[in-house]
Amino acid sequence: MAAQPAPAPLLIACALGIEHLALRRRGHGGADGPVTVLRTGMGPKAAEKAVGRVLADPAFAAAAVLATGFCAGLAPGMHPGDLVVAEETRDPRGAVPCVGTELLVKELARTLPGRTVHTGPLIGSDHVVRGPERAELCATGALAVDMESASTLLRAVRAGERPVAAVRVVVDAPEHELVRIGTLRGGISAFRVLRSVLPAFFEWHRNVLLPRR
Repeated sequence: MAAQPAPAPLLIACALGIEHLALRRRGHGGADGPVTVLRTGMGPKAAEKAVGRVLADPAFAAAAVLATGFCAGLAPGMHPGDLVVAEETRDPRGAVPCVGTELLVKELARTLPGRTVHTGPLIGSDHVVRGPERAELCATGALAVDMESASTLLRAVRAGERPVAAVRVVVDAPEHELVRIGTLRGGISAFRVLRSVLPAFFEWHRNVLLPRR
């Protein structure tokens, strides 16, 4: 009997050291296939470069890619520690549809009962968004903003056919602007939520794997 091909890897991309720490603390047990948690560095250019470098490796040719970390909520009523599951990511170069959004919402609700999970477009920025700019971005229909997800997913789909998704944890919101991650209650709450999301990511990975060609 011919050996079954190995499952495609999962590449989880985040930008900041504190995000990487949160994702590494819980280990990788329960995933189908190898898992790599990549710290890309901050900003869209760093994310695109780092993800492109990894996906150039033939071992990652069919890898599923999931962008995660913290984000800024744009809609009134959002709170630190809320989860955002992107239906698509957007930046000036266009939109990338996400795969398995409903599954991620279901698994996050199961993994983190009581946490609010929002779904909608996630927009990319090349700078930290504050003040009136939030309302301007919200008016475009975007639910949240971060600096890396759109570039990460765009680079991923341009490198080849693969499932992609973005899940972010709200670290600040219109009524809860955060000045420093990790020193205020909102930052600590978001960190604790991010520590707990990996089981949902692994379940998403199991269900959206593309067969190797």
